[in-house]
Amino acid sequence: MRHSPAPTLRPDPVASSLARNRLGIPAVLFFVLSAAAPLTVTAGGVTAGYAITGRTGMPVAYLAVAAMIALFAVGYVSMSRHVVNAGAFYTYITRGLGRPAGAGGAFVALLAYNAMQVGLYGGFGVVLSQFLASHAGWDVHWLASALIGWVLVAALGVLRVDLNGRVLAFLLITECAVAAVFSAVMVGHPAGGELTFSTLAPSHLWESGAGAALVTAITGFVGIEATVVFSEETKDPRRTVARATYLAVGIIGLLYAGAAWAMSVATGPDRIVARATEDGTQLLFNLVGPYVGQTVVTLGELLFITSLFAALLSFHNAVARYGFALGRERVLPAALGRTGRQTGAPIVGSLSQTALALVVLIAYAVAGADPYVHLFFWVTVTGGLGVLILMVLTSVAVVAYFASRSRGESRFQVAVAPAVAAILLGAVLVLTVSQFDVLLGVDPSSPWRWVFPATYLAAAVIGVAWALVLRQRRPDVYRGIGYGVDAGTEAARQQPAVAGSRA
Repeated sequence: MRHSPAPTLRPDPVASSLARNRLGIPAVLFFVLSAAAPLTVTAGGVTAGYAITGRTGMPVAYLAVAAMIALFAVGYVSMSRHVVNAGAFYTYITRGLGRPAGAGGAFVALLAYNAMQVGLYGGFGVVLSQFLASHAGWDVHWLASALIGWVLVAALGVLRVDLNGRVLAFLLITECAVAAVFSAVMVGHPAGGELTFSTLAPSHLWESGAGAALVTAITGFVGIEATVVFSEETKDPRRTVARATYLAVGIIGLLYAGAAWAMSVATGPDRIVARATEDGTQLLFNLVGPYVGQTVVTLGELLFITSLFAALLSFHNAVARYGFALGRERVLPAALGRTGRQTGAPIVGSLSQTALALVVLIAYAVAGADPYVHLFFWVTVTGGLGVLILMVLTSVAVVAYFASRSRGESRFQVAVAPAVAAILLGAVLVLTVSQFDVLLGVDPSSPWRWVFPATYLAAAVIGVAWALVLRQRRPDVYRGIGYGVDAGTEAARQQPAVAGSRA
């Protein structure tokens, strides 16, 4: 079906662009590492991995996942050098697989990143309340503690993005240093006086149940892919995004694997699963406590809280920018594409995400649901599943996008690496869905194991259907899907068939 050329969209310039040239490599790195929440994963994720999977090969699982993410990053950053857009996954899927697929991916992304951000409030509220009770003797409801973080995130979310970066920088550097020091302390005091490397053996990857370990490990890397979300605000997108992405993967992979190995050294490989089950999130602090003193342990517990806050702020910024990208292109209400004249921040997108978080928090409190299990654990694990789906689709989209465009990239960068990444991450995705009952800690017959994954199918279907509606009723908007500041321009209207008529 052919449509006559539609007039070029002319959005308010204040509403169509984010603040430029405010973020360098360190700032972008701080954002993505904060989303990955190093101390939160080290203290909580690694321990949960041992306890939930019952496998001792968590250290090598983290290394294997880091390798997969690095392979994914090869095609991802190659795409970032040619397509600069805050929509990231959404934009790449659109350019490679067509507008309907891109819109479906956009709705999946919004659901996934909102799940990660809102779910973190459950953990923040519980951990802060426990800290106040044990150190100050205050009995504070988890919702009140969560709302403290909510107010701070709401305020910072509408300010300059580089200010957010400085806040995250301070928190991140401190928590990474503490996590590294704690790992060194554990390695320096091995169980039985014997340093062992058995949990790092590659053979663990071929054992029965290794899939659960890989699935658990991959959730710790969610957030690293967000480098591209900030591409429009970087000083040199072509170099900044690539370098920040590779640095993030390397730092996080070594930190997680090192902490997981150090824990197994401190307890002994044969005791790590039992200790993780018994001690829970206190395992890290219990293992280092006798050697560093209570003051340092208290500092570590406090940084555990700030780690959760840093992740909240980072994911909030990512969600706001996805909303901005879709609002700018009129795929969602145009108001979401408005930015502040002074701050350059996506004001409406930020406030919308803040409002959604408040509604969910109140709903969980009124329902009397367990904030740690049902909000923090269940919802963030589901968010991780959504990001994994997007990684697989993006890898396929990269191959499709460069199939007819060399663009100066090598075949390895735009074909081999993303294709292998799609296969490997696709296998992990299948394992994730098939073992989702294990990740949720529910009975295999529980409907929840299918309800959560099914929400992404529903989101994708709604996104595709909406794109098809736009194609029929608002062809000018449809042609601008995935083009950001270029939406409605001649370049968007003349896009080859893969993103236009064939889509």
